[in-house]
Amino acid sequence: MRQTLREEETRGLVEALGSECAFVKTVHIRNPSPSHLFSSGILENIRQELEASGCELFVVDGDLTPIQQRNLERYLSCKVIDRTGLILEIFGLRARTKAGRLQVETARLAYERSRLVRTWTHLERQRGGRGFIAGPGETQIESDRRMIDGALLRLKKQLSEVERTRNVQRSDRKSRDLPVIALVGYTNAGKSTLFNTLSSANVFAKDMPFATLDPTIRAIELDSNHKAALVDTVGFITDLPTSLIESFKGTLEEAVEADIILHVHDASSPDVYQQSEDVIEILDSLEKMVGTALPPIIDVWNKIDRLDEAERDSLEARGEDPLTGRERVFISATTGTGLEELKSSIKTIIYRHAQNYVIRFDTNSGDVRSWLYRNAEVFDIEDDADTMQTTATARLDTRAFGQLNSKFPNVVISKA
Repeated sequence: MRQTLREEETRGLVEALGSECAFVKTVHIRNPSPSHLFSSGILENIRQELEASGCELFVVDGDLTPIQQRNLERYLSCKVIDRTGLILEIFGLRARTKAGRLQVETARLAYERSRLVRTWTHLERQRGGRGFIAGPGETQIESDRRMIDGALLRLKKQLSEVERTRNVQRSDRKSRDLPVIALVGYTNAGKSTLFNTLSSANVFAKDMPFATLDPTIRAIELDSNHKAALVDTVGFITDLPTSLIESFKGTLEEAVEADIILHVHDASSPDVYQQSEDVIEILDSLEKMVGTALPPIIDVWNKIDRLDEAERDSLEARGEDPLTGRERVFISATTGTGLEELKSSIKTIIYRHAQNYVIRFDTNSGDVRSWLYRNAEVFDIEDDADTMQTTATARLDTRAFGQLNSKFPNVVISKA
């Protein structure tokens, strides 16, 4: 089943590039060739199949060394790219914001730096008159490497500025007492559709890998008294290259810095558990990279509208997620089924440290009354005309309690 998933995913990646996929073929390599990766027999079969299909691009769903990539292009007489190169091409098409373009360009230059030997092969054999003097090929390669290093340094400085801006934005969201909810999941799990449904936004959502790349943030209403900031992040895939995780660390940190993560699964996919394992693996890598523990996670099983009644009953009867042991929430982002249950689960976790308080303030303090209705769950409120005092019973979480104390120092607060 893993092989089928990988083949379908590879086809999807090629099509996401805007190319027509002629064929996908799995070959077993016992002893990888240092020069071509494939054995001569397999290589000849590939060449014949490429010629018969009229292909101009050959994608290897794995890592190629610069030498292997160069030799394959010579033998096959077509453009050859590996998995990292393919994903970088897609990222280049999808990036829209300044941060996204900077991250893609940083990853691309780091990738190209190790492959300069391909570009200047025609000069490598040229040597100077003395053995200790480098030939023009080596000179050109070193010159290009210095240029790339300089460009990478400039890009990293610009990314640092972008990251500072992100940190300011995060601080602003915290100061406004907005809990942050991050959507993560395998690409095509329906994250962007769920994002649009919850936030009434119009983020591009399509059944293709990496339909959205740049993180998008919108405010959503959990109920009449509670709001949150919802973040849509880039989708994950099998064996997402480590270099790309590092380049997009700033984007993916939106998930680690959130108050809660919604791990969106495609309930209709036969490979849903394998996809879930891949997402968990990437989250674990990100946790180690950033050095910050992950926030609480809710497993959201999306697209249940694509299941028949028997499949839904069977899935829901299993209860906890077999991989994580967490309770699952079953929804359809398209039809809206289960969204109220999802919001309830979100509030249960976000406000798990909330307590009931009795709050007393002057009846003419309309700003306190208004603030309570916006930021707390008010159970009861009474005005005493004789004392001109108002007594409210409300549920406050830790942040709301601190904000009420600092914003309205004359308010008297006691535990209910």
